[in-house]
Amino acid sequence: MAKKVDGVYDSDPMQNPDANKYKTLDYIDVINKGLGVMDSTAASLCMDNKIPIIVFSLMENGNILKAVMDGDIGTYVGR
Repeated sequence: MAKKVDGVYDSDPMQNPDANKYKTLDYIDVINKGLGVMDSTAASLCMDNKIPIIVFSLMENGNILKAVMDGDIGTYVGR
């Protein structure tokens, strides 16, 4: 999931310079914490179907390739 920011944070990093980035999250954490990365229906569908999500920045060159080839970028949402 390509975004303007480089992962999932506990608050909006554009508004809060002290926001903390998550390296990994469970689907249920995204839903329970109300993190604004995606709506709860999309998170639930991914959880039910065991579809992992990598949230990363679209603003940096080469990140799509990194996400596809490496996976060690942004925030991993899954089990």
